[in-house]
Order: sequence, then structure tokens, then C-alpha cells
Amino acid sequence: MAGKAPEDLPKRIALVHEWFTPRAVGGAEQVVQSIDALLLRLGCQSDLAALVDGESLRPGSWLEGRAIQTSPIQHLPWGVSHVQQYLPLLPLAIEQLDVGDYPLVISSSHLVAKGVLTSPDQLHVSYVHTPVRYAWDQMHAYLRRSALAQSGLGPLIRWQLHVLRQWDQLSGARVNHLLANSRFTARRIACFWGREAEVVHPPVKVDRFRWDQPRNDVYLCVCRLVPYKRVDLVIEAFNQLRLPLLVVGDGPEWAFLEELAGPTVQLLGRQTQAQVEALMESCRAFVYAALEDFGIAPVEAMAAGAPVIGLGRGGLLDTVRCAAAGRRYPTGVLFPEQTVASVAQAVAWFEERQLWQQLTPEVVRLCAEQFRPEAFASRFETALRQAWQQHQQACAVAASDPVELLEFRS
Repeated sequence: MAGKAPEDLPKRIALVHEWFTPRAVGGAEQVVQSIDALLLRLGCQSDLAALVDGESLRPGSWLEGRAIQTSPIQHLPWGVSHVQQYLPLLPLAIEQLDVGDYPLVISSSHLVAKGVLTSPDQLHVSYVHTPVRYAWDQMHAYLRRSALAQSGLGPLIRWQLHVLRQWDQLSGARVNHLLANSRFTARRIACFWGREAEVVHPPVKVDRFRWDQPRNDVYLCVCRLVPYKRVDLVIEAFNQLRLPLLVVGDGPEWAFLEELAGPTVQLLGRQTQAQVEALMESCRAFVYAALEDFGIAPVEAMAAGAPVIGLGRGGLLDTVRCAAAGRRYPTGVLFPEQTVASVAQAVAWFEERQLWQQLTPEVVRLCAEQFRPEAFASRFETALRQAWQQHQQACAVAASDPVELLEFRS
């Protein structure tokens, strides 16, 4: 087998994701769509599998008419619309997906998709958006804000998360090749699973945005209103500074944040894609306090020419060039701590120095260009082909090992 050229990618590939539902359409789903389109361009057929499917019958969905293998969660009450309510069952459910006929399995995982079962003869490449946040380093913050945990179910939830951590580590060990969406995610994978991961930044549709539009003096925050996004810190900082802030998004934190908002802060709720684009294209700066694994929204804001004022930890270290740190071609300001004071100091510094005049929209947009979908497709294809070649070589070595067979003589 030595010297033999590696085989090309197999024609049929399994592509596994957690769930396909209109209630969850974000960065992870953009990655799956990009991988699916890439495989099609490479002449491969990607067969989809997920815990639940609420998209293939929805008119206008990119998955309309696709055949998608699903788990038993699909048939449970509210399984499709509220799949996460079955969290204790999800590790078991993902293992019921049958991908045994595929030589190559690709999973897009932020919870359990990487846990799909494969054999030693198969190659499993997993693109990891994050190890489970609320089971690992953000567990205590999650429990502090969880209504269920505060209602007397705290010990049960802690036990369930303990079990989930064990399964998360074991399933991470089963994957042949790990890809991470940022250096921060790669570090978390190393910490929690003891594995190395190659960094491939996710695709961002930068062409959706124009960077050359007139700008106003309003600051913008766009995200799901969930505890770990820490929108409360942003609102409290702008309450102190008396500067105008628009908050776009909805979620379980809505009522709490609405009560917290002062006279200069306005919660707009969910907005259309066109409305979000227009707000990003016209705002003075985009403010973001979440500890993100990557953070697509800040890159989208930069694609619209808006500087980013964000937390200087996590995925934003891969995307935002901090003016305070003396970076070449800065695109924003990074504050060091997840506190109201740290956010307020960064925004005040941005205002005092009128940095929106120095961080020109054209330069900010150029930084976002490196994350366009074409760049992701190129890097992902290279990583996939290298992993497949290594797998084929390993299989060839195994096949060439002498094997003693028992002869049956008549």
C-alpha cells in the first residue's frame, strides 16, 4: 500500500447536527448549511441526521424537501419545538442515529451531535461550536439565573449536569478529528476533553451588509436575551453614562431587562434581518458583553462598518483588534472584565477620544472580510481532505498487518 495515492472523499457522507427547527437559526446552522453546500460542490451527497427536524416540511427553508434521519425525540410531545426540555435524554437519543453505512461522518456540535456512534473503520470529523457551556465552566452562572434551580430542583439539576459532563468527555474522546470555531473553543476542548483541535473560523455572510452608510450617535446591542449574554451589564453601563442604546433580541431575560432599562435604553425585541442590517450599518458602535466561543454578531457588525466594544476574552480575541492595545488597523475596544464598571469605562473612553472618527468603517469592514464563507469553505475542505488522507493511510497500514487465520480442514 505504500506510495498509493489517497482516495478522494467518499460520495456519500453523513452530516449530523443537533436539531433543525425554526426556533434555532444561528451561527451553528449557518455552518451546517455551508458544509452541505461545500460537499455538493465537491460532488458528494450529504445525508442529514439530527435529533429533530422541523425544517424539511417548512416552505422556504433551505432544507425543504430534504430527507432527514431523526431520533425518537421527534415523536415525543413538543419534541420538535422544545427539544431542549428533553436534555437528560439527548445523549441517549443522539446515539440512536444510525450512520454505520457512511465511511465519513461530519458532525456540527454544540451539545450532543459529536456523540453519534461510529466504528474504527469510519472517519468522524466534528466541528465543535462549544463544549456544553452550562455543564462546564459556566455551570454556576447558569444555576444562579435558572428558575428551576431556584425552585428546589437545584440538587437534581446539578446531578444531571454531572452526568452530562461525564458523557460529554467520553463522547469527545470518540471523535477522530476535532475542529474548533476559535482558539478559545480549542482551549476549552483541551481543558475539558484532553484533546487537540484545529481552528477553523465559522462563515459570516459579510456581503449582507453595507459599510458606507451614514452613521448616527446610537449604540447597538444585538443578541438573544439569555443570561450568559450579560445584556444586563450593557444596560446598566448605559444607564450610568446616559448614552443612547438600542437592544435587539428576545428571550427569557426580556422582562428583567425591560425593568432594568433607563430612559436612554430602548428594547426593540425581535427585528427582521433587514432591520438588523440597517441598525448595524448606522450605529456608532456595537456593544457586546458576552463571553463567546466565537461570536458571529460582532463580526457582522464589523462587516457593516461598526466598531465593536466587547469583552476581551473568548472568541472576540480572534476577531476584534483593540485600539487600546496598539493593534494595527484597530476595529474596536476590548474591556477586560465582565462588570458594569468595565463596560462603562470602555464606552466612556471610546466617547472621549471620539474613536468612531478614527476607526473608519472601510478598515473595520476589511477585517471582517477574512471570515467570509469562501474562506471557511477553503479551510474546511483542506482540513477535511487531510483528515481523510490520514484515515485512509491508517486503514491501509491496518490492512497490511499480517493476520493469522485459523484453517479448517475437511
